[in-house]
Amino acid sequence: MDKFMTAAQAAELIRDGDTVGLMGGGGGLMEATHMFEAVQARFLATQSPRNLTVMHALGIGDKKTKGMNCFAHEGLVKRVIGGHWVWSPAMQQLALDNKIEAYILPGGVSSQLMREIGAGRPGLITHVGLGTVCDPRHGGGKMNDAAQENLADVITMDGREWLRYKPFPIQVAIVRASAADEEGNISFEHEAANLDAQSLALAARNSGGKVIVQVKERLPKGSLKAREVRIPAAWVDAIVVDPEQQTSYAIPFDPAFSGELTGAARLAAEVADHAAEVAAAAEAFGERQAVARRAAVELFNTGKARPVINYGVGVPDAVAKLIAARNEQHRIYQTIEHGTYGGTLMDGVLFGYARNATAMLDAATQFDFYGGGGLDIAFLGFGEFDEEGSVNVSRLGGITVGPGGFIDIAQNAKKVVFCGTFAAKGVKLATGDGQMRVLQQGGVRKLVKQVDQITFSGPQGLVRGQQVLYLTERASFRLTPEGVELFELAPGIDLQRDVLDQMEFQPRIAADLQVMAGEFFNAAL
Repeated sequence: MDKFMTAAQAAELIRDGDTVGLMGGGGGLMEATHMFEAVQARFLATQSPRNLTVMHALGIGDKKTKGMNCFAHEGLVKRVIGGHWVWSPAMQQLALDNKIEAYILPGGVSSQLMREIGAGRPGLITHVGLGTVCDPRHGGGKMNDAAQENLADVITMDGREWLRYKPFPIQVAIVRASAADEEGNISFEHEAANLDAQSLALAARNSGGKVIVQVKERLPKGSLKAREVRIPAAWVDAIVVDPEQQTSYAIPFDPAFSGELTGAARLAAEVADHAAEVAAAAEAFGERQAVARRAAVELFNTGKARPVINYGVGVPDAVAKLIAARNEQHRIYQTIEHGTYGGTLMDGVLFGYARNATAMLDAATQFDFYGGGGLDIAFLGFGEFDEEGSVNVSRLGGITVGPGGFIDIAQNAKKVVFCGTFAAKGVKLATGDGQMRVLQQGGVRKLVKQVDQITFSGPQGLVRGQQVLYLTERASFRLTPEGVELFELAPGIDLQRDVLDQMEFQPRIAADLQVMAGEFFNAAL
Protein backbone atom coordinates (compact mmCIF):
# COMPACT_ATOMS: atom_id res chain seq x y z
CA MET A 1 0.00 0.00 0.00
CA ASP A 2 1.33 3.42 -0.97
CA LYS A 3 1.47 5.54 2.17
CA PHE A 4 2.32 8.74 0.33
CA MET A 5 -0.55 11.19 -0.10
CA THR A 6 -1.37 14.89 -0.20
CA ALA A 7 -1.82 16.94 2.95
CA ALA A 8 -5.52 17.31 2.15
CA GLN A 9 -5.91 13.54 1.89
CA ALA A 10 -4.06 13.01 5.19
CA ALA A 11 -6.28 15.60 6.88
CA GLU A 12 -9.30 13.49 5.90
CA LEU A 13 -8.00 10.76 8.24
CA ILE A 14 -8.94 12.88 11.26
CA ARG A 15 -12.47 12.24 12.52
CA ASP A 16 -14.76 14.40 14.61
CA GLY A 17 -13.96 14.00 18.31
CA ASP A 18 -10.49 12.52 17.80
CA THR A 19 -7.61 13.13 20.17
CA VAL A 20 -4.76 14.51 18.08
CA GLY A 21 -1.16 14.68 19.24
CA LEU A 22 0.99 17.46 17.79
CA MET A 23 4.68 18.25 18.07
CA GLY A 24 6.89 21.24 17.47
CA GLY A 25 8.59 24.18 19.12
CA GLY A 26 8.42 27.94 18.74
CA GLY A 27 9.82 29.35 15.53
CA GLY A 28 8.81 26.29 13.51
CA LEU A 29 11.06 23.76 15.22
CA MET A 30 10.05 20.32 13.85
CA GLU A 31 6.59 21.70 13.09
CA ALA A 32 4.45 19.97 10.44
CA THR A 33 3.29 23.34 9.14
CA HIS A 34 1.89 22.05 5.83
CA MET A 35 -0.25 19.46 7.64
CA PHE A 36 -1.49 21.95 10.23
CA GLU A 37 -2.61 24.27 7.46
CA ALA A 38 -4.36 21.40 5.68
CA VAL A 39 -6.39 20.56 8.80
CA GLN A 40 -7.34 24.21 9.15
CA ALA A 41 -8.32 24.47 5.47
CA ARG A 42 -10.54 21.39 5.74
CA PHE A 43 -12.30 22.75 8.81
CA LEU A 44 -12.88 26.19 7.32
CA ALA A 45 -14.30 24.62 4.16
CA THR A 46 -16.41 21.83 5.69
CA GLN A 47 -16.62 22.50 9.46
CA SER A 48 -14.94 19.13 9.98
CA PRO A 49 -13.15 17.73 11.88
CA ARG A 50 -14.90 19.09 14.96
CA ASN A 51 -14.49 18.87 18.72
CA LEU A 52 -10.93 17.64 18.70
CA THR A 53 -8.81 17.12 21.81
CA VAL A 54 -5.35 18.43 21.00
CA MET A 55 -2.23 17.62 23.01
CA HIS A 56 1.21 19.20 22.60
CA ALA A 57 4.24 19.25 24.89
CA LEU A 58 5.89 22.53 23.93
CA GLY A 59 4.87 25.85 22.42
CA ILE A 60 3.97 25.74 18.72
CA GLY A 61 3.44 28.76 16.50
CA ASP A 62 4.46 32.29 15.57
CA LYS A 63 1.94 34.33 17.62
CA LYS A 64 0.12 35.04 14.34
CA THR A 65 -1.12 32.38 11.91
CA LYS A 66 1.10 29.31 12.20
CA GLY A 67 1.34 26.38 14.59
CA MET A 68 -1.44 26.15 17.15
CA ASN A 69 -3.04 29.20 15.56
CA CYS A 70 -4.21 26.84 12.78
CA PHE A 71 -6.32 24.99 15.37
CA ALA A 72 -7.58 28.08 17.20
CA HIS A 73 -11.09 28.03 15.74
CA GLU A 74 -14.22 27.65 17.81
CA GLY A 75 -15.68 24.24 17.00
CA LEU A 76 -12.45 22.75 15.66
CA VAL A 77 -11.14 21.99 19.15
CA LYS A 78 -13.03 21.37 22.36
CA ARG A 79 -10.06 20.56 24.63
CA VAL A 80 -6.41 21.58 24.53
CA ILE A 81 -3.75 20.02 26.77
CA GLY A 82 -0.80 22.25 26.06
CA GLY A 83 2.64 22.54 27.54
CA HIS A 84 3.11 26.15 26.46
CA TRP A 85 0.52 28.52 25.01
CA VAL A 86 2.16 31.88 24.27
CA TRP A 87 2.81 31.17 20.59
CA SER A 88 -0.94 31.22 19.92
CA PRO A 89 -2.72 34.30 21.31
CA ALA A 90 -5.87 33.14 19.49
CA MET A 91 -5.88 29.87 21.45
CA GLN A 92 -5.20 31.77 24.67
CA GLN A 93 -8.25 33.89 23.94
CA LEU A 94 -10.45 30.84 23.38
CA ALA A 95 -9.30 29.59 26.78
CA LEU A 96 -9.93 32.95 28.44
CA ASP A 97 -13.45 33.04 26.96
CA ASN A 98 -14.17 29.45 28.07
CA LYS A 99 -14.75 28.45 24.45
CA ILE A 100 -12.50 25.42 24.99
CA GLU A 101 -11.42 23.26 27.93
CA ALA A 102 -7.92 24.51 28.70
CA TYR A 103 -5.33 22.37 30.48
CA ILE A 104 -1.60 22.38 31.00
CA LEU A 105 0.91 19.63 31.63
CA PRO A 106 4.66 19.95 32.18
CA GLY A 107 6.47 19.57 28.86
CA GLY A 108 8.48 16.60 30.01
CA VAL A 109 5.47 14.91 31.54
CA SER A 110 3.67 15.26 28.19
CA SER A 111 6.53 13.63 26.26
CA GLN A 112 6.91 10.84 28.80
CA LEU A 113 3.14 10.27 29.04
CA MET A 114 3.00 9.72 25.27
CA ARG A 115 5.61 7.01 25.68
CA GLU A 116 3.67 5.41 28.55
CA ILE A 117 0.47 5.46 26.49
CA GLY A 118 2.30 3.75 23.66
CA ALA A 119 3.71 1.13 26.02
CA GLY A 120 0.26 0.34 27.43
CA ARG A 121 1.25 1.24 30.97
CA PRO A 122 -1.15 2.77 33.52
CA GLY A 123 -0.13 6.35 32.88
CA LEU A 124 2.99 8.21 34.01
CA ILE A 125 3.91 7.83 37.67
CA THR A 126 6.30 10.58 38.72
CA HIS A 127 7.15 13.12 41.40
CA VAL A 128 7.13 15.91 38.80
CA GLY A 129 4.30 18.34 39.47
CA LEU A 130 3.74 17.57 43.14
CA GLY A 131 2.68 20.74 44.93
CA THR A 132 2.16 22.63 41.65
CA VAL A 133 -0.85 23.51 39.53
CA CYS A 134 -0.69 20.00 38.08
CA ASP A 135 -1.35 18.45 41.48
CA PRO A 136 -5.14 17.89 41.85
CA ARG A 137 -4.93 19.59 45.26
CA HIS A 138 -3.73 22.76 43.50
CA GLY A 139 -5.72 22.74 40.27
CA GLY A 140 -5.09 19.44 38.52
CA GLY A 141 -3.87 21.14 35.35
CA LYS A 142 -7.15 23.02 34.83
CA MET A 143 -6.76 26.55 33.44
CA ASN A 144 -10.34 27.78 33.04
CA ASP A 145 -13.88 27.09 34.25
CA ALA A 146 -14.65 24.93 31.20
CA ALA A 147 -11.99 22.47 32.30
CA GLN A 148 -13.47 20.15 34.93
CA GLU A 149 -11.31 17.01 34.94
CA ASN A 150 -8.11 16.50 36.93
CA LEU A 151 -5.36 15.17 34.64
CA ALA A 152 -3.54 13.45 37.50
CA ASP A 153 -4.23 11.52 40.70
CA VAL A 154 -2.19 11.52 43.90
CA ILE A 155 -1.08 8.02 44.83
CA THR A 156 1.10 6.63 47.60
CA MET A 157 3.71 3.93 47.12
CA ASP A 158 6.22 2.80 49.73
CA GLY A 159 5.09 5.63 51.99
CA ARG A 160 5.82 8.31 49.37
CA GLU A 161 3.46 10.49 47.37
CA TRP A 162 3.49 10.44 43.58
CA LEU A 163 1.37 11.82 40.78
CA ARG A 164 -0.16 9.44 38.26
CA TYR A 165 -0.89 11.28 35.04
CA LYS A 166 -3.80 9.48 33.44
CA PRO A 167 -3.39 7.79 30.06
CA PHE A 168 -5.80 8.27 27.17
CA PRO A 169 -5.85 6.96 23.59
CA ILE A 170 -4.42 9.14 20.84
CA GLN A 171 -6.29 8.61 17.58
CA VAL A 172 -4.00 10.71 15.37
CA ALA A 173 -0.36 11.76 15.60
CA ILE A 174 0.93 14.50 13.29
CA VAL A 175 4.71 14.20 13.23
CA ARG A 176 7.45 16.06 11.37
CA ALA A 177 10.68 14.49 10.05
CA SER A 178 13.26 14.96 7.30
CA ALA A 179 12.80 12.06 4.89
CA ALA A 180 10.88 8.86 4.22
CA ASP A 181 11.90 5.99 1.99
CA GLU A 182 9.45 4.18 -0.29
CA GLU A 183 8.55 1.71 2.44
CA GLY A 184 7.75 4.45 4.94
CA ASN A 185 10.82 4.40 7.16
CA ILE A 186 11.42 7.82 8.69
CA SER A 187 14.66 9.76 9.25
CA PHE A 188 15.29 12.92 11.31
CA GLU A 189 18.69 13.58 9.71
CA HIS A 190 18.18 17.23 8.79
CA GLU A 191 16.08 18.26 11.81
CA ALA A 192 17.26 20.67 14.49
CA ALA A 193 15.95 18.40 17.29
CA ASN A 194 14.18 15.09 17.84
CA LEU A 195 11.60 16.37 20.33
CA ASP A 196 8.85 13.82 21.07
CA ALA A 197 8.29 12.56 17.53
CA GLN A 198 9.04 8.94 18.35
CA SER A 199 7.00 8.91 21.59
CA LEU A 200 4.02 10.52 19.88
CA ALA A 201 4.10 8.10 16.95
CA LEU A 202 4.32 5.17 19.36
CA ALA A 203 1.31 6.44 21.34
CA ALA A 204 -0.92 6.73 18.28
CA ARG A 205 0.25 3.46 16.73
CA ASN A 206 -0.49 1.41 19.84
CA SER A 207 -3.73 3.27 20.53
CA GLY A 208 -4.98 1.89 17.22
CA GLY A 209 -4.76 5.35 15.70
CA LYS A 210 -3.16 6.91 12.64
CA VAL A 211 0.41 8.20 12.36
CA ILE A 212 0.79 11.00 9.80
CA VAL A 213 4.35 12.10 9.04
CA GLN A 214 5.29 15.23 7.11
CA VAL A 215 8.73 15.06 5.46
CA LYS A 216 10.75 17.18 3.05
CA GLU A 217 11.80 14.40 0.67
CA ARG A 218 10.88 10.95 -0.57
CA LEU A 219 13.80 8.53 -0.95
CA PRO A 220 14.15 5.25 -2.86
CA LYS A 221 13.83 1.99 -0.96
CA GLY A 222 17.06 1.08 0.80
CA SER A 223 18.35 4.67 0.94
CA LEU A 224 18.35 4.85 4.73
CA LYS A 225 20.76 2.99 6.97
CA ALA A 226 19.03 1.08 9.75
CA ARG A 227 20.47 3.36 12.42
CA GLU A 228 19.18 6.42 10.57
CA VAL A 229 15.57 5.23 10.90
CA ARG A 230 13.92 6.81 13.94
CA ILE A 231 10.33 5.77 13.18
CA PRO A 232 9.95 2.41 11.40
CA ALA A 233 7.55 1.96 8.50
CA ALA A 234 5.45 -0.44 10.61
CA TRP A 235 4.31 2.52 12.71
CA VAL A 236 3.42 4.85 9.84
CA ASP A 237 0.04 5.22 8.10
CA ALA A 238 0.43 8.33 5.95
CA ILE A 239 3.34 10.36 4.59
CA VAL A 240 3.02 13.89 3.24
CA VAL A 241 5.92 15.36 1.29
CA ASP A 242 6.38 19.12 1.61
CA PRO A 243 9.37 20.14 -0.52
CA GLU A 244 9.14 23.65 0.98
CA GLN A 245 9.69 22.37 4.54
CA GLN A 246 12.21 24.57 6.39
CA THR A 247 14.47 24.36 9.42
CA SER A 248 12.48 27.23 10.92
CA TYR A 249 9.91 29.72 9.70
CA ALA A 250 12.75 32.00 8.59
CA ILE A 251 15.60 29.56 7.83
CA PRO A 252 15.26 27.29 4.76
CA PHE A 253 18.02 24.88 5.82
CA ASP A 254 21.20 25.20 7.84
CA PRO A 255 23.33 22.10 8.54
CA ALA A 256 24.70 23.78 11.67
CA PHE A 257 21.26 23.46 13.25
CA SER A 258 20.95 19.76 12.41
CA GLY A 259 24.45 19.06 13.74
CA GLU A 260 25.75 17.84 10.39
CA LEU A 261 28.85 20.00 10.13
CA THR A 262 32.16 18.32 10.94
CA GLY A 263 35.85 19.05 10.55
CA ALA A 264 37.00 22.40 9.19
CA ALA A 265 33.47 23.51 8.28
CA ARG A 266 32.29 23.03 11.84
CA LEU A 267 35.34 24.79 13.29
CA ALA A 268 34.76 27.78 11.03
CA ALA A 269 31.09 27.92 12.03
CA GLU A 270 31.96 27.75 15.72
CA VAL A 271 34.43 30.64 15.35
CA ALA A 272 31.78 32.73 13.62
CA ASP A 273 29.20 31.80 16.23
CA HIS A 274 31.54 32.84 19.06
CA ALA A 275 32.10 36.24 17.44
CA ALA A 276 28.33 36.68 17.27
CA GLU A 277 27.99 35.67 20.92
CA VAL A 278 30.57 38.25 22.00
CA ALA A 279 28.68 40.90 20.04
CA ALA A 280 25.35 39.81 21.57
CA ALA A 281 26.79 39.98 25.09
CA ALA A 282 27.88 43.53 24.40
CA GLU A 283 24.29 44.74 23.96
CA ALA A 284 23.36 47.98 25.71
CA PHE A 285 24.10 47.49 29.39
CA GLY A 286 21.11 47.43 31.70
CA GLU A 287 19.42 45.50 34.49
CA ARG A 288 19.33 42.24 32.48
CA GLN A 289 23.10 42.21 32.16
CA ALA A 290 23.54 43.16 35.82
CA VAL A 291 21.39 40.23 36.95
CA ALA A 292 23.19 37.92 34.50
CA ARG A 293 26.58 38.84 35.93
CA ARG A 294 25.38 38.16 39.46
CA ALA A 295 23.72 34.88 38.41
CA ALA A 296 26.82 33.63 36.58
CA VAL A 297 28.68 33.55 39.90
CA GLU A 298 26.40 30.70 40.99
CA LEU A 299 27.30 28.56 37.99
CA PHE A 300 30.63 27.54 39.42
CA ASN A 301 29.44 27.20 43.04
CA THR A 302 27.68 23.87 42.58
CA GLY A 303 30.41 21.61 43.94
CA LYS A 304 30.81 20.04 40.48
CA ALA A 305 33.95 20.48 38.40
CA ARG A 306 31.81 20.62 35.24
CA PRO A 307 28.13 21.02 36.11
CA VAL A 308 25.24 20.03 33.86
CA ILE A 309 23.07 23.10 33.33
CA ASN A 310 19.86 24.31 31.72
CA TYR A 311 18.96 27.86 30.70
CA GLY A 312 15.37 29.08 30.51
CA VAL A 313 13.97 32.04 28.60
CA GLY A 314 14.09 35.71 29.62
CA VAL A 315 16.96 36.97 31.77
CA PRO A 316 18.57 33.47 31.73
CA ASP A 317 19.25 34.13 28.01
CA ALA A 318 21.61 36.87 29.13
CA VAL A 319 23.40 34.41 31.44
CA ALA A 320 23.92 32.02 28.52
CA LYS A 321 25.27 34.81 26.32
CA LEU A 322 27.62 35.96 29.08
CA ILE A 323 29.12 32.49 29.60
CA ALA A 324 29.53 32.07 25.84
CA ALA A 325 31.14 35.48 25.43
CA ARG A 326 33.59 34.63 28.21
CA ASN A 327 34.39 31.43 26.31
CA GLU A 328 33.64 29.33 29.39
CA GLN A 329 31.44 26.68 27.70
CA HIS A 330 34.19 24.11 28.28
CA ARG A 331 33.55 24.43 32.03
CA ILE A 332 29.94 23.23 31.78
CA TYR A 333 27.72 20.65 30.10
CA GLN A 334 25.02 22.75 28.50
CA THR A 335 21.60 21.20 27.87
CA ILE A 336 18.14 22.28 26.80
CA GLU A 337 14.95 20.35 27.40
CA HIS A 338 14.36 19.81 23.69
CA GLY A 339 17.06 17.12 23.90
CA THR A 340 20.10 19.06 22.73
CA TYR A 341 23.56 19.24 24.30
CA GLY A 342 26.26 21.84 23.70
CA GLY A 343 26.45 24.21 20.77
CA THR A 344 25.42 27.83 20.49
CA LEU A 345 21.98 28.43 21.96
CA MET A 346 19.46 30.54 20.09
CA ASP A 347 16.96 32.78 21.84
CA GLY A 348 13.75 34.66 21.11
CA VAL A 349 11.64 32.92 18.44
CA LEU A 350 14.45 30.39 17.95
CA PHE A 351 14.58 29.26 21.59
CA GLY A 352 15.06 25.48 21.42
CA TYR A 353 17.52 25.63 18.54
CA ALA A 354 21.26 25.19 18.95
CA ARG A 355 23.97 25.55 16.32
CA ASN A 356 26.59 22.80 16.16
CA ALA A 357 25.20 20.78 19.06
CA THR A 358 27.30 17.91 20.39
CA ALA A 359 24.37 15.54 20.91
CA MET A 360 20.63 15.29 20.22
CA LEU A 361 18.40 13.02 22.30
CA ASP A 362 14.66 12.43 22.24
CA ALA A 363 12.84 14.81 24.58
CA ALA A 364 11.45 12.00 26.75
CA THR A 365 14.97 10.70 27.35
CA GLN A 366 16.25 14.17 28.18
CA PHE A 367 13.48 14.58 30.74
CA ASP A 368 14.31 11.14 32.15
CA PHE A 369 17.81 12.45 32.74
CA TYR A 370 16.47 15.58 34.43
CA GLY A 371 13.90 13.70 36.50
CA GLY A 372 16.47 11.22 37.75
CA GLY A 373 18.64 13.98 39.18
CA GLY A 374 21.11 14.59 36.36
CA LEU A 375 20.72 18.37 36.28
CA ASP A 376 23.08 20.24 38.60
CA ILE A 377 21.86 23.80 38.10
CA ALA A 378 19.14 25.63 36.20
CA PHE A 379 18.72 29.31 35.44
CA LEU A 380 15.03 30.11 35.03
CA GLY A 381 12.84 33.19 34.84
CA PHE A 382 9.91 34.04 37.08
CA GLY A 383 6.61 35.86 36.64
CA GLU A 384 6.10 36.27 40.38
CA PHE A 385 7.16 34.58 43.62
CA ASP A 386 5.73 34.60 47.13
CA GLU A 387 6.67 34.36 50.78
CA GLU A 388 6.84 30.54 50.64
CA GLY A 389 9.24 30.72 47.72
CA SER A 390 6.69 29.41 45.23
CA VAL A 391 6.98 30.73 41.67
CA ASN A 392 4.37 31.37 39.00
CA VAL A 393 5.14 31.44 35.28
CA SER A 394 2.13 29.50 33.97
CA ARG A 395 -0.75 31.98 34.40
CA LEU A 396 -0.10 35.70 34.35
CA GLY A 397 -2.79 38.34 34.37
CA GLY A 398 -5.41 35.60 34.00
CA ILE A 399 -3.87 34.46 30.69
CA THR A 400 -2.91 30.81 30.17
CA VAL A 401 0.82 30.71 29.56
CA GLY A 402 1.76 27.14 30.44
CA PRO A 403 5.01 25.88 31.93
CA GLY A 404 6.77 24.28 28.96
CA GLY A 405 9.63 22.36 30.56
CA PHE A 406 9.78 24.72 33.56
CA ILE A 407 8.18 22.37 36.11
CA ASP A 408 10.30 19.38 35.08
CA ILE A 409 13.47 21.48 35.25
CA ALA A 410 12.79 23.61 38.33
CA GLN A 411 11.65 20.64 40.40
CA ASN A 412 14.60 18.43 39.51
CA ALA A 413 17.70 20.65 39.36
CA LYS A 414 19.83 20.37 42.47
CA LYS A 415 20.26 24.15 42.42
CA VAL A 416 17.70 26.56 40.92
CA VAL A 417 18.52 30.18 40.21
CA PHE A 418 15.42 32.20 39.35
CA CYS A 419 16.46 35.37 37.52
CA GLY A 420 14.30 38.35 36.73
CA THR A 421 13.46 41.98 37.29
CA PHE A 422 12.07 42.99 40.66
CA ALA A 423 8.92 44.67 39.32
CA ALA A 424 7.13 45.28 36.02
CA LYS A 425 5.16 47.89 34.07
CA GLY A 426 6.61 51.36 34.07
CA VAL A 427 9.82 50.67 35.98
CA LYS A 428 12.65 53.11 35.27
CA LEU A 429 16.16 52.20 36.38
CA ALA A 430 19.62 53.68 36.00
CA THR A 431 22.81 51.63 36.15
CA GLY A 432 26.18 51.17 34.51
CA ASP A 433 28.31 53.22 36.90
CA GLY A 434 28.70 50.58 39.59
CA GLN A 435 25.32 51.20 41.19
CA MET A 436 21.62 50.53 40.61
CA ARG A 437 19.10 53.32 41.12
CA VAL A 438 15.30 53.19 40.88
CA LEU A 439 14.00 56.30 39.12
CA GLN A 440 10.39 55.10 38.97
CA GLN A 441 8.78 52.18 40.77
CA GLY A 442 6.83 49.61 38.78
CA GLY A 443 3.07 49.37 38.55
CA VAL A 444 3.04 45.56 38.89
CA ARG A 445 4.53 43.82 41.90
CA LYS A 446 6.20 40.49 41.26
CA LEU A 447 7.04 39.65 44.89
CA VAL A 448 3.55 38.83 46.14
CA LYS A 449 1.88 37.43 49.24
CA GLN A 450 0.64 34.37 47.33
CA VAL A 451 1.24 33.51 43.68
CA ASP A 452 -1.77 33.23 41.38
CA GLN A 453 -0.67 29.74 40.39
CA ILE A 454 2.09 27.45 41.67
CA THR A 455 4.46 26.44 38.89
CA PHE A 456 7.33 25.81 41.32
CA SER A 457 6.54 24.87 44.91
CA GLY A 458 8.83 26.37 47.52
CA PRO A 459 7.73 23.91 50.24
CA GLN A 460 8.37 20.98 47.90
CA GLY A 461 11.79 22.42 47.10
CA LEU A 462 12.63 22.31 50.79
CA VAL A 463 11.44 18.70 51.03
CA ARG A 464 13.70 17.79 48.11
CA GLY A 465 16.65 19.62 49.64
CA GLN A 466 17.12 21.96 46.69
CA GLN A 467 19.20 25.12 46.87
CA VAL A 468 16.93 27.90 45.56
CA LEU A 469 17.87 31.51 44.81
CA TYR A 470 15.82 34.45 43.49
CA LEU A 471 18.06 37.08 41.91
CA THR A 472 16.87 40.54 40.84
CA GLU A 473 18.58 43.81 39.92
CA ARG A 474 17.79 45.24 43.37
CA ALA A 475 18.17 42.36 45.78
CA SER A 476 18.96 38.67 46.10
CA PHE A 477 16.82 36.20 48.04
CA ARG A 478 17.10 32.54 49.02
CA LEU A 479 14.71 29.86 50.18
CA THR A 480 15.03 28.78 53.81
CA PRO A 481 12.87 26.56 56.05
CA GLU A 482 11.55 29.78 57.61
CA GLY A 483 10.60 31.28 54.24
CA VAL A 484 12.21 33.63 51.74
CA GLU A 485 15.28 35.43 53.07
CA LEU A 486 16.84 38.63 51.69
CA PHE A 487 20.62 38.28 51.79
CA GLU A 488 22.01 40.85 49.32
CA LEU A 489 21.27 44.38 48.17
CA ALA A 490 22.52 46.09 45.04
CA PRO A 491 24.73 49.13 45.65
CA GLY A 492 22.62 52.28 45.44
CA ILE A 493 19.39 50.54 46.47
CA ASP A 494 17.49 51.70 49.56
CA LEU A 495 16.30 48.65 51.50
CA GLN A 496 13.02 50.13 52.71
CA ARG A 497 11.99 52.34 49.79
CA ASP A 498 13.13 50.22 46.84
CA VAL A 499 12.67 46.71 48.20
CA LEU A 500 10.51 46.20 51.29
CA ASP A 501 7.92 48.84 50.38
CA GLN A 502 7.56 47.26 46.91
CA MET A 503 6.82 43.75 48.23
CA GLU A 504 3.56 42.23 49.45
CA PHE A 505 5.28 40.21 52.17
CA GLN A 506 7.97 40.76 54.74
CA PRO A 507 11.00 38.59 54.02
CA ARG A 508 13.48 37.43 56.59
CA ILE A 509 16.53 39.70 56.57
CA ALA A 510 19.86 37.90 56.77
CA ALA A 511 21.91 38.79 59.82
CA ASP A 512 24.90 39.32 57.55
CA LEU A 513 23.10 41.26 54.79
CA GLN A 514 25.63 41.90 52.04
CA VAL A 515 26.03 44.47 49.26
CA MET A 516 26.57 43.03 45.79
CA ALA A 517 29.85 43.72 44.04
CA GLY A 518 29.89 46.98 42.12
CA GLU A 519 31.42 45.21 39.11
CA PHE A 520 28.04 43.62 38.39
CA PHE A 521 26.69 47.11 37.67
CA ASN A 522 29.65 48.62 35.81
CA ALA A 523 29.05 48.85 32.05
CA ALA A 524 32.74 49.34 31.38
CA LEU A 525 33.71 45.90 32.70
